[in-house]
Amino acid sequence: MNVSWTPRARRTYFEVIELLEKAWTERETQNFIYEVDHLLQQIKQYPEMFEESRKKKNIRKGLVTKQISLYYRVRPRKRELQLIVFWDNRQVFYFS
Repeated sequence: MNVSWTPRARRTYFEVIELLEKAWTERETQNFIYEVDHLLQQIKQYPEMFEESRKKKNIRKGLVTKQISLYYRVRPRKRELQLIVFWDNRQVFYFS
């Protein structure tokens, strides 16, 4: 299964990394990057392992860390996983 990143996913991923670099140590930044890579490998093998959104079809939310979630879309016909956004769980999320 191929993984594609929306511009928003790429932007929010690097925003999290930038925040970690400013407020935490290199270790936390590297841990986040590792957790994202690990999660993507799991999702590629089992794309439906996380609960589907009740509001949007094929949108799922995976937990990267306690503070950060990844919203992604499964596109079975294209055999594609589309990463939508990395989200701080302390905020309210609205699909736009």
